[in-house]
Amino acid sequence: MQSTSTLLFSSNKIEAIQLPKAEVSGSNSNVKKANLFARRKESVKLPNYDDGCGGNLYPISAFLNHPSGVETILNKDALQSLQSLDSNTYRCTLQKIQLLNFEVAPVLDLRVTTTNEDCIVEMLSCKFEGSEAMECQNDHFSASMVNHMKWDASTSEPSLDVDVKLSITLEVIYLLL
Repeated sequence: MQSTSTLLFSSNKIEAIQLPKAEVSGSNSNVKKANLFARRKESVKLPNYDDGCGGNLYPISAFLNHPSGVETILNKDALQSLQSLDSNTYRCTLQKIQLLNFEVAPVLDLRVTTTNEDCIVEMLSCKFEGSEAMECQNDHFSASMVNHMKWDASTSEPSLDVDVKLSITLEVIYLLL
């Protein structure tokens, strides 16, 4: 497969990322697996916030350890639902997509681990809910994602470095006629 561009839609812009060449593997001639990988690294300047009482800086780690910080990291407003499974694991149901007679809502279980220096969001599972035909696809794909955010607030221009890695494996079934 050739490399391809994919459009990503965010709240105020459309971005294209380059996906590397997909790898196809498998010993069964009727079933092949396509392995797709995407990675994005970005650095964002962090604003300085004080506590409003004496000029003490409010560290980003304190924000990310608060439930509203986790909701921000997981982009709660873009989700159909967000459910806490335990102190650092969340079930995120994305908005339903309908096309013809098919309906699907991806459901992700994510673990959020925060320290004083970084935050890691790791996908533990991903499955489809919706139409029966779409739910049957759960047996034919797997996905993994790690979003590592690291910050340095000790400099004159604090920044947040984001490194997101996504891997998807799809079964590609060839029909012999």
